Amino acid sequence: MSEVRIRPRQVLVLIIVFLVVLMMVHRNGKRTCQGPDYLQAIYAQQQADTLPTIYAITPTYYRPAQKAELTRLSHLFMLLPHLHWIIVEDSNTTTPLVKNLLQRAGLEKRSTQLNIKTPPEFKLQGKDPNWIKPRGVEQRNLALSWLRSHVDVDRHSIVFFMDDDNSYSTELFAEISKIQRGRVGVWPVGLVGGLMVEKPILNEDGTQVTGFNAAWRPERPFPIDMAAFAISMDLFIRNPQAIFSYEVQRGYQESEILRHLTTRDQLQPLANACRDVLVWHTRTEKTKLTAEVALQKQNKHSDAGMEV
Repeated sequence: MSEVRIRPRQVLVLIIVFLVVLMMVHRNGKRTCQGPDYLQAIYAQQQADTLPTIYAITPTYYRPAQKAELTRLSHLFMLLPHLHWIIVEDSNTTTPLVKNLLQRAGLEKRSTQLNIKTPPEFKLQGKDPNWIKPRGVEQRNLALSWLRSHVDVDRHSIVFFMDDDNSYSTELFAEISKIQRGRVGVWPVGLVGGLMVEKPILNEDGTQVTGFNAAWRPERPFPIDMAAFAISMDLFIRNPQAIFSYEVQRGYQESEILRHLTTRDQLQPLANACRDVLVWHTRTEKTKLTAEVALQKQNKHSDAGMEV
């Protein structure tokens, strides 16, 4: 059998090829970890301790899709280190389902679990779709009370009302971080109010809100969705009367809270001068459980011993 000899030059070539491949793999891996520029900027600000905390308030209640929707939102909090999640359950006690979800996501230190039951007289009643009581009033007000008692007023922070049935881009929270002290930031929302997008209308240089393109109840003082704005926390400290109310008409909760805090001309346009859509008013289709109901009549459950 002939002996195979490897010359020094061949060894050198192999080493060079190996090093080139290693550098390419490292460079690609590094690029993947860094992510988009706005996420890199967020982590840099976090390291420098200059990033405002965003307190995201999420009212929630039990229904079959509750865990699925909260799980989807939890992934945003895993990616964004400056978010603090305030989950307020419409129940007499906090539930193991929410507690377990926060623990599994590693968010115990960046979350607050609260609960308050909506009084029966303010629950959705009857079959008339035009008769709808305001939802989330008790829960959002409890979260605001908690914030006024616990937030460090000397540090800049921001409040965002983050419903659990919407879809959010991580880039939205980079935009929210730009909200200045004493300001309310606004941006477009997709798939809401019977339109592909509701958005603020700006002046020629894109610095001031002059109106809104809302089709539903455009006469409202602030004809925008709950997902269309976030508020500097110092405004809530200076205006303790700013809360949500059962006394307002359907669709006026946004105007009710904002009228205490700002005016249209003081709003801070974000999201590329309100040209980018970074949140969508999506709603989960009502879960169909006809087969489950049939099982229950036999005293059986497909999810016996499981949390779904």
